[in-house]
Amino acid sequence: MAAGSAQGPPGRGSSADGPAHGLPHEGWVEDRALGEARSGPEQPHVSPPLARRLREAGLPWSPANGDRFVIPDRELDEHVFLVSPMSVEVRESPSGLLLTFNGAVEWALDAIVVGEAVWLPSEGQARDRLGTAFAGLEARDDGHRCTVATGAGRACFEATEPADAYALALLHLLESRHH
Repeated sequence: MAAGSAQGPPGRGSSADGPAHGLPHEGWVEDRALGEARSGPEQPHVSPPLARRLREAGLPWSPANGDRFVIPDRELDEHVFLVSPMSVEVRESPSGLLLTFNGAVEWALDAIVVGEAVWLPSEGQARDRLGTAFAGLEARDDGHRCTVATGAGRACFEATEPADAYALALLHLLESRHH
């Protein structure tokens, strides 16, 4: 097993793209009610540092109702936002798809380009993006191990949380496509 990057969550690692999920949605709100971001009922999500690495590796995202995201590098890194109708409209502009925040005076945000946001895939979304490469998830004493099929056989990726184990495997698959 090769070591995972120190930039991401604790995890170790030893190319597939799932289908794009969702369509642009009408609104986004900050999820203040939850201590942790969740997509769907109580579903854990990929950690923000690892989600940022997935975005940098080219993981596509089409915002959908219920998706969580963060806005890095704007003093909003700790705030998790939730795709939800009524608070932000998604609009086309010459600079790309914009997220136009309605009633977000407290954040001094009018709009951002979708590419500035970092999607936090839920555990299920990360697993789905592994597609047919996904071979299994094993609970272990020290966390979880995700196994994927690669062109060279099988590779295993371990992390404390299942969502991050899936994300490490997905990151490996995305980076493998670029080499």
